[in-house]
Amino acid sequence: MLHHHDNYTYLTSAPIHRVIPSMAVPTIISMLVTSLYNMADTFFVGRINTQATAAIGVVFSLMFFVQAFGFFFGHGSGNYISRELGARRHGNAEKMAATGFVFSFLMGVLIMLVGLLLLRPLSLALGSTQSILPYTMDYLGIVLLGAPFLTSSLTLNNQLRLQGNAAYAMVGIVTGAVLNVALHPLLIFVFNLGISGAAIATVIGQVVSCIILFFMTRHEESIAIRFKNFSPSWRAFKEIFYGGSPSLNRQGMMCISVMLLNHAAGTYGDAAIAGMSIVNRVTMMIMAFVIGLGQGFQPVCGFCYGAKLFPRLREAYWFTVKVGFIFLLCCAGLGWVFSPHIVGLFRNDPEVIAVGTVALHWQLCTLPLNIFTMSGNMLTQTCRKPVAANILAAARNGLFFIPFILILPHFFGLQGVEMCQSWSDICAFSLSIPMIRHTLKHL
Repeated sequence: MLHHHDNYTYLTSAPIHRVIPSMAVPTIISMLVTSLYNMADTFFVGRINTQATAAIGVVFSLMFFVQAFGFFFGHGSGNYISRELGARRHGNAEKMAATGFVFSFLMGVLIMLVGLLLLRPLSLALGSTQSILPYTMDYLGIVLLGAPFLTSSLTLNNQLRLQGNAAYAMVGIVTGAVLNVALHPLLIFVFNLGISGAAIATVIGQVVSCIILFFMTRHEESIAIRFKNFSPSWRAFKEIFYGGSPSLNRQGMMCISVMLLNHAAGTYGDAAIAGMSIVNRVTMMIMAFVIGLGQGFQPVCGFCYGAKLFPRLREAYWFTVKVGFIFLLCCAGLGWVFSPHIVGLFRNDPEVIAVGTVALHWQLCTLPLNIFTMSGNMLTQTCRKPVAANILAAARNGLFFIPFILILPHFFGLQGVEMCQSWSDICAFSLSIPMIRHTLKHL
């Protein structure tokens, strides 16, 4: 890794086809490992019973909510930091790093306290049925303890990444995730802790990630988190809001949509919740690659925007779209052929496999369109166009998904639940094209 001065040179002048992959690969590894450890929960808990698998699917929506704040403060402070480094204003970047981190940790503490006070009503609101409730409360009660560490580690990860130090960010996230996966079978089966063991493994992984990332900011090339730089002000919060609200919006919508999906699927029994929950994890695993690619584009975008290198910014954008589209096309083809086997890996229950296979087929049909919505969202977010960025962030899992999940099951029953995401993807794609054209023309 290069010194921040050389990061500037590298991001603003090295060949695009080299810069974006070098920024994206560590991020893609972080994203894939994070998805893997989400899947490890589902995989190991799937060995307990269908109720436990469904309980994890129910709590998953709250995890989006907690992550939303980590991303809000991380992308908000990180996008500002990358623009300030592009414009060679180092002092401003240092203040923002400390401010974003402290805000993020305090938000995690608040979520933890409120969640523990309202544990039972919260479990029911998330879509838990009576048969799943004991499992949900066991798991959620422990997982909430990790909230401050989860928000902080996501904030530090994004700050490091947007400074162009994605490799450091990767080390912290990957170490915690690998530890989490290793502890799962040990705590669930060897110590016989069941679903509580899965929750404890998750929290330990989050704490370790947070500590490592905090020390990674002390490396000479990174901006260290120093509490003396913590300078809360209305202006700082406004910058965080501009850069971070699309992420908060995207994750928040995801939280609501997964909750509504659980309620809609719950009408057709625990197997339907488990099946849809597995499909969610699988498509998120595929999308992790694309989000990682888009996040490799973001520091290039931020530095070029700060340095006013607009033709280079456009070139970087189209490179990202081409690579992402080809990748998603390949995944859709392979996934279609092996759908029943993929679902069966997680829960070998004929009912779960039947629901999951149909839902996965539907989602794979429209998967390649998501690169346009996603890359458009990253472009508008980094170029400080909060309105367009917020609309694109909300499109796939909110603006369209929420009305569809409320309407389609009334007309098509279970199939309405299974095809909801695909219809939402088509509408989000149609909305993103004119917005992206407008932004690129503006540059």
